[in-house]
Amino acid sequence: MITTAMRLARVGSRSELAAAALIGLGYPAVLLAALLPHVPFFAAAAALTYLADWYLHHRGSYLVNRLSKVRAGLSIRFLLRQLLLVLLLARTGLADTTLFFTAVAGFLVFYGLQAPHGALTALIRSHRTLPVATRNIPAGPLRIPDAPPRFLLRRAARKMLHLDLPAVAGVLTAAATGEDLVGYAGIAASLGLGLLYTAVLVPYLLTRRVPPAATVLDAVNDWLRAYRPTVVLYFSGSAASAYQANMWLETMERIDGRPLILMRERELTARLNETPVPVLCVPGGTHAMNLDLSTVRVALYAANVGKNIHLLRRPTMKHVFIGHGDSDKLASVNPFSKVYDEVWTAGRAGRDRYAVADVGVPDGGVVEVGRPQLAPIAHAGDRPVHPIPTVLYAPTWEGWEDDPGNTSLLLAGENIVRRLLAAEPPVRVLYKPHPFTGLRDPGAKAAHERVTALVEAAAAERRTDPRWAAGNAGDRRAREEAAARAARIDAGLARLRGPERPGGDEAERSRDSLADPGRLARAARLRTEWNKAYWSAAGWWEHRVVTGNEPGLYDCFNESDALVSDISSVVSDFMASGKPYAITDSAGLGADEFRRQYTAAGAAVILGNDAAGLDELLAAVASPGDDPLAGARRELKHYLLGPDHPTSMERFNAAVRALQTAAEARNRGVARRIGEQAAPARRPEETAERPPSARAGADGVPQEPVAG
Repeated sequence: MITTAMRLARVGSRSELAAAALIGLGYPAVLLAALLPHVPFFAAAAALTYLADWYLHHRGSYLVNRLSKVRAGLSIRFLLRQLLLVLLLARTGLADTTLFFTAVAGFLVFYGLQAPHGALTALIRSHRTLPVATRNIPAGPLRIPDAPPRFLLRRAARKMLHLDLPAVAGVLTAAATGEDLVGYAGIAASLGLGLLYTAVLVPYLLTRRVPPAATVLDAVNDWLRAYRPTVVLYFSGSAASAYQANMWLETMERIDGRPLILMRERELTARLNETPVPVLCVPGGTHAMNLDLSTVRVALYAANVGKNIHLLRRPTMKHVFIGHGDSDKLASVNPFSKVYDEVWTAGRAGRDRYAVADVGVPDGGVVEVGRPQLAPIAHAGDRPVHPIPTVLYAPTWEGWEDDPGNTSLLLAGENIVRRLLAAEPPVRVLYKPHPFTGLRDPGAKAAHERVTALVEAAAAERRTDPRWAAGNAGDRRAREEAAARAARIDAGLARLRGPERPGGDEAERSRDSLADPGRLARAARLRTEWNKAYWSAAGWWEHRVVTGNEPGLYDCFNESDALVSDISSVVSDFMASGKPYAITDSAGLGADEFRRQYTAAGAAVILGNDAAGLDELLAAVASPGDDPLAGARRELKHYLLGPDHPTSMERFNAAVRALQTAAEARNRGVARRIGEQAAPARRPEETAERPPSARAGADGVPQEPVAG
């Protein structure tokens, strides 16, 4: 076990590594104490292994899984400690006593209890797992019972194993004092608690079960037939990609028609932001293909993923790729896009990209709808003027391939931040990393950590630098009040979410998920107020690392005077502000070639990996009237994002309506042709009942048979 702990020394935080080292050293110490024998030494060493185990699990450390993979899992560690206690009894001359045999039998029975307890917890979780997860869809008819209290099932195996503590403590006390009764009492307490824990779970398996899958799916289809959705946002991906769906929620709330959000992964659905739009998560492919979506006329896809095929196979709706950002990345001209009926882009640039890429998407299949999400972005001049400007560094992630042009973080990130922190006249730096940073490349994660350390160290230095002392003192009271206000708003948002019941599993959340429009409106207002308080609590000179969902990227846009980023949708979105920006040519193409290859670079300051061009960006911020790229930015904004009028939301809804009309016309045409083909061959006695494959759906269009 010492070797295992050393092998894991490359993983986890220092405190976690220390805990792993205690486990690696603790068990040999327990063995040594048993062989000596020395009861106090044994008790101390055993206590250290208990504490180290608890700490690793409390932190959710990756080392816990690694220990299991090298056959040093949690159950084995507890059993080994118990066996060493039995060895201690034998070495202290108690091998022929009743206490010894009682301890052996007690530990064996206790270990045997793990099987029924583990089976019960697994069965309860399995039986309470619905084939779907929902939000804002009535589940009353299903009569879903309350989940067991969370403390019963959360980390249940660990809790059960720790019930050996009374037995271990009692036997050790008996060995040290000769009071065997204490040992018997400890063993009885452990067995009694284990039996009680197991018995408490039985009713949740036998009497508090959710309806069977078939019943749940029938109820979902009944709801779909009653709700009659017309537009569906379909999304699948990893949990980290939730932002790609979240960016479309407000658009779905304002869409013309009856919207539905269809998700495919449970963990991803759990990370979806609050919305009044009905959300249906259907993980199973067969279940997804058998949903009654006969009234849906437009399906919107925010990502190109394999599971899209489960909806793309339906001919009664029109399929549209809307993506999750508009950029010059290859992802914006993915050849898979040709499977959709239409591809919607922000502006003319998106159309031209497909034409140049020649991946099979016809020009007539591209519709320019703008970017409805960009409405919250304020234009240059709409934010308060501070004594020093703010520059946002928002690099994209490393991507799936080792292309040096994917992200500036690896080669240029530290240089960019160092130059900004040392700029004269000074600036404030905001660092907002991409949510996927470090997902694939450990080097990108390490670079992110170094950039974070630079920004945080500079922020700490400014707090004590006499140069900023006047600002620190003058605004301190206002900033403290803003921080207190943000804390109060946080508490208000927590109250709005309501107290969670101690159970609250996915089935229960689906049952209780109906949105309260008034509550959602209050929550949105409070989030806006929190955002204002957050920025007010930060001094106008104070460098910040901004991670997580709040504040959002667009909030950082509104707080900034300029942007440094990479080729990604961040740049295209920032274009809506009209503010100056810089893009890093990490691949070393050269400014002319870089602008030729990437449309968004046409009005940008181009940086090399040494970040030397930052002076040009800062000069444009300091003197907007002399900014040589201001006119180019206005023209490029129109090209990338489309016109300001009509609004993007109006254009988006117009595109939805046009496609709904096209789908209806197509479905009527198909129904008419099928009717014309069938009429001459049909005898009067056959008209009473048609074969299932030709029966019409709720919209009068023949439904296709469901394939496996």
